[in-house]
Amino acid sequence: MNFVCNTDMTERLKKKVLIIGAGIAGLEAAVQLMNLNYDVEVIEKENFYGGHVKQWFKTFPDFQDTKPLIDLIAGKPDNLNIHFGSVPGFAEEQNGIFHVITDKNLHIHADAVLISTGFELFDAHRKEEYGYGIFNHVITNADLESFFQNGFPETGKLSLRFGFIHCVGSRDAKAGNLYCSKVCCATAVKQAIEVRQHFPDSEVYCFYMDMRMFGKQYEELFQQAQEKYGIHFVRARLSEVNQNFDQSLLIKVEDTLTSKPMKMSLDYIVLMSGMEPSVSSQSIATLFGIALDNEGFIKVSKPFIAENITEKKGLFVAGTATGPKTITETLNDARSAALAVHQYLNSK
Repeated sequence: MNFVCNTDMTERLKKKVLIIGAGIAGLEAAVQLMNLNYDVEVIEKENFYGGHVKQWFKTFPDFQDTKPLIDLIAGKPDNLNIHFGSVPGFAEEQNGIFHVITDKNLHIHADAVLISTGFELFDAHRKEEYGYGIFNHVITNADLESFFQNGFPETGKLSLRFGFIHCVGSRDAKAGNLYCSKVCCATAVKQAIEVRQHFPDSEVYCFYMDMRMFGKQYEELFQQAQEKYGIHFVRARLSEVNQNFDQSLLIKVEDTLTSKPMKMSLDYIVLMSGMEPSVSSQSIATLFGIALDNEGFIKVSKPFIAENITEKKGLFVAGTATGPKTITETLNDARSAALAVHQYLNSK
């Protein structure tokens, strides 16, 4: 399909940037580019902005509510031209101008495109041995966040026992993901503390592969979980989940420090699902003719020195579309992407 650029479009006073994805990376990049006096169009496949973070109850390590955070990033959302419930269906570049048509027949012309299509949580159904979708009280970290927001199902018990299973779908050759998802350990510690706050009489166990608490205040959070909240951390691998007659869950694990098997009954098992490349990122890469890396995330031109630049001129990327990141890292990456776009457009 060929497009003809009309005079009005080529003589714009402002250059336009198209952002694909209105998660926190897309929002932050949009605000930064608007501050640099660019016109910004945002396409978002969902009917809301904020991505995964919008569905999270609180963040770590400071337990900040997510809504004020997202609203702060978005500034005044009414000033952002976001097209909700829409995805690109066609893309073409001619003479440095990108022409994109969405599934709703929206035509957008842009001088640069920024991809911020985020990640997807690993589908815990793929780990059948863990019982997700089979036993009612086997839930994921995302399910638990929903419980924090909307309330827990009634169990009839005053004292509950929770078990958190780390690295579900991450560092797992069988699942096809050899990388660490970076945020699961800290999220497990945060959620374990929140469980103890919601249920003061509960017992909480974290079964981990390795504790990777790398960020500022993360180690302190880990210590607080043990010293103040009495959360138990067991270096172990989960091998099997079954259901007892009373609907509680029986787990079998191997303590990898002592090489001894363990059995334990739990009321809830929380699977810490890791990050995977989003389906949107893969389809966008195909649409624009750019490559994916070995893990399936969008490939950047030069790791370390050009993390926001793809191999296609005028096409940029931000956030977890290139790999797992914390919220802080995602926002910093979005600002870096906005600067990279600005430098490119200034050079044209």
